[in-house]
Amino acid sequence: MDPKKRYSLEEAVETLGKLPKTKFDQTVDLAVHLGVDPRQSDQMVRGTVPLPHGTGKTVRVLVFAADGSAAAKAATEAGAEHVGYDEYLKKCREGWVDFDVAISTPDAMAEVRKLGKVLGPRGLMPNPKTGTVTDDTAKAVVEVKAGRVEFKIDKTANVHVPVGKLSFSPEQLKENIQIVIDALVKAKPSGSKGTYLLSCTLSGTMSPPVRLDVKPFMKAA
Repeated sequence: MDPKKRYSLEEAVETLGKLPKTKFDQTVDLAVHLGVDPRQSDQMVRGTVPLPHGTGKTVRVLVFAADGSAAAKAATEAGAEHVGYDEYLKKCREGWVDFDVAISTPDAMAEVRKLGKVLGPRGLMPNPKTGTVTDDTAKAVVEVKAGRVEFKIDKTANVHVPVGKLSFSPEQLKENIQIVIDALVKAKPSGSKGTYLLSCTLSGTMSPPVRLDVKPFMKAA
C-alpha cells in the first residue's frame, strides 16, 4: 500500500481486502475531514443514513417509553433489547450504558434529558434530528437494527462512520461507502464556503488508513 497515493473507491476497498488478516472480523471505518467550522452553528453537519447492507454489527437498542404503553409494546415486538422507563432511567443514572442506540418517545424526553452527562459523551442521547425521538418506536427500532448509522462532525470537523465489515463483499462495501458520502454531500451546510470534502480515508479496526481520491465525490458537493 502506498501511504501517499489517493486511491479510487474501488481500489481502496480492494487494497483493504488484501491487507494481513486478523482473528476477528474487522469493522471498516470511513473518516472524512470537512471544510466547515464546527464552532459556527450554521455549519454543523449531522444526520442519519440507512446502509443498504447494514453494518454487520448486532445493534443493542434501549427504548425509553412508559411501561405498558403502546409505544413500549411496539418497541418490544420490533426487537428492542431493553424497553421501559423508571427502571432504565435509574440504571442509566447509575452509569449503565450496555446498549448501542437509545430511542425515546417525546413524552419520556423530559426525564431522559437529565441523563445528558451519562449519555451525551457517549453519543447515546436520543435526538429528533436522528429519528431517535419518536412515537413510532417500532419503525425506529427496525431502522437502527437494519443498519441505519448516524454521522456528526466532531470539534475538528471530522466525521467517522462505520460502513461494514471486512468480510463484506467489495460491492457491498462500495455501496455502503457511496451512500454515506452522498449523505454527507447532501448535508453540506449553506454556510460552508470553499472546498467541502477535504480528505477521506478508509480503514479496518487494525489496519492503516487508505486515502481516497475525493475528486469524484466533489462534483456533487
